[in-house]
Amino acid sequence: MSGVINYVSCGALWLGLAAKTPDLVRRPRDPYLRAICTVLGLAGACFLLGAAPTVGAINRLSGVPNLAAPLTYASIIAYSAASQVLVVHWRGGARVRHVARRWVAVYTLVVVGIGVTFALGDAPVERRTDLDTYYATTPFIAEMIVLYLVGHLVAVSVTTVLSLRWAREVDGWLRAGMVVLGLGALCGAGYSVTKLTAVVARWCGRDWSELSTDVSPVAAGLGAMLISVGILTPLAGPRLAQWRRSWHTYARLAPLERELDDLLTRHSLRLPRPRWASPTTLLMWRQTSIHNALGHLDAFFDRSRYERVHEAALRVTGDKEHAEAAAWAAVIAAAARAQHAKGTPVPAAKGAFAVLGEGAAGREERGGTAGPPPFEAAWAATWPVAAERDGTPAPGGTPSAGGTASPGSTPSPGGGSVFGRLGDGVPGPAVLVRIAEALGSAGDPGGAPQGVCGGTTPSGAA
Repeated sequence: MSGVINYVSCGALWLGLAAKTPDLVRRPRDPYLRAICTVLGLAGACFLLGAAPTVGAINRLSGVPNLAAPLTYASIIAYSAASQVLVVHWRGGARVRHVARRWVAVYTLVVVGIGVTFALGDAPVERRTDLDTYYATTPFIAEMIVLYLVGHLVAVSVTTVLSLRWAREVDGWLRAGMVVLGLGALCGAGYSVTKLTAVVARWCGRDWSELSTDVSPVAAGLGAMLISVGILTPLAGPRLAQWRRSWHTYARLAPLERELDDLLTRHSLRLPRPRWASPTTLLMWRQTSIHNALGHLDAFFDRSRYERVHEAALRVTGDKEHAEAAAWAAVIAAAARAQHAKGTPVPAAKGAFAVLGEGAAGREERGGTAGPPPFEAAWAATWPVAAERDGTPAPGGTPSAGGTASPGSTPSPGGGSVFGRLGDGVPGPAVLVRIAEALGSAGDPGGAPQGVCGGTTPSGAA
């Protein structure tokens, strides 16, 4: 088990480095990216060089007993300096470069001091795990040990204070990253404190080498893991949040795709579902399928149906966006029905969409009352609640291209292509989601919701 903690920590850190390397290749002059990659690379090198098998290999290949010690110490100091430089770049300000160069200069002197004291000292007996306590009283070697431990302790302490102090001034993913990084640096301070405690105990004639060999590596490993997570959190967090939003929108578009499923299947308008795809890619795939189907239905859209349903839904709900979504839901459903019948007259109303689409005029022709149809009450009671729960954009405008609202305008299905009828361009997710919500909540008050494309189960919808 010797060296397992070191190698696992090194692998985790270098995995994060591998994830950021492509960005560094694209933007090699970005000081922020350089600092991130330097921290991850040096932190992994610290654990790699500090592992007992690696120590033995370096000493054996070089022919110098304990040469691995100053190399490991130097990498620890360089890592500490890189951590402070990273926090400085995150903090920003007019003197970022000046402060960063000052820290680099200070820790360069510490690294030079480590090399000089090792050269002046004498450490003939190889010690792979307890060199700190074994040579704690040896001239110059003791100074080297104290120099690197104090330098590391100062660096991680400053990093902890700066990170946690700055976390109060920011929010979101950056704040979370700074807090985690500060906690990781605090664990790193535990590494130096335990080793210094063991060294001081050695000066007092006591043997507390277990603190140096058993406790400090655990503190260092935990600290390195937290620091790597803290560094990557502000970078990965927004992407994960975007994936969550994309997945939520993808799921909310399912009713609209189900309504168009028969058309998509019969005319092969749906591309193969991508495998191992991100939620953003799946959302694009579902939107593309819906756009293809809507374009195919262009000739079957009925202006009068849109106007009747829009007027009826607006009268019941008093909400323009809800009314527009209801109207488009009814028009799309009726168009899919008509296209399925290849232009034959639409049959008498059976489902909720036909009830919503026939309007007051149709009911009066049959001798019925001019009051609102049963579906309108169900609409007012269900869909606004679902919209509020799921975070549908607030009322107050007409959906246009990209899902935005154009205040004061009302869409009309007359003229232009289907995309022009839905707005000024290809409808975005927000527009399609409102239509899908309408389709998903417009169930028949007297029974279960039913589709209008033959009642098939969507083969490509997930």
